[in-house]
Amino acid sequence: MSSIISKIPSSSLARSLFHRALCTATETRTQKLERIAEELIGLNKIERHDYVILFRHKMGLNRFGAAASAPAAQSPSSAGASAPAAAKEKTAFDVKLEKFEASAKLKVIKEIRSFTDLGLKEAKDLVEKTPAVVKKGVTKEEAEKIAAKLKEIGATVVLE
Repeated sequence: MSSIISKIPSSSLARSLFHRALCTATETRTQKLERIAEELIGLNKIERHDYVILFRHKMGLNRFGAAASAPAAQSPSSAGASAPAAAKEKTAFDVKLEKFEASAKLKVIKEIRSFTDLGLKEAKDLVEKTPAVVKKGVTKEEAEKIAAKLKEIGATVVLE
């Protein structure tokens, strides 16, 4: 067997693929994991980097966490499992103040202070730099209440 392995090209990828083909079905899980670990330890720095990129791609991950879209080569069983996740309803909303009437500026500042813990200066600065998010991560009901109060006094509000 060593004579066969010596005739294989020296790239570690070709050796590992050939070695996997020779492995028997009786190889236990721990033996398989130990073999994989040994192969990974044997890689040089560039090969490890390439392996990490390939592994993340195969797992559907990018450098910031889960990928926005699923990998193209997805099995039918996992494709069916991801459909209910996409259908989930949004639970946390941001209330964004788009614009307001100039005559209602003082009322808008007072209203923003009522549902946030901002001081007068912070609330005034927030209102003056519209469009701005005035409340983040609130429930739909609370966001709708805040939006209704702000619309009532002459502001334009968007739920994000």
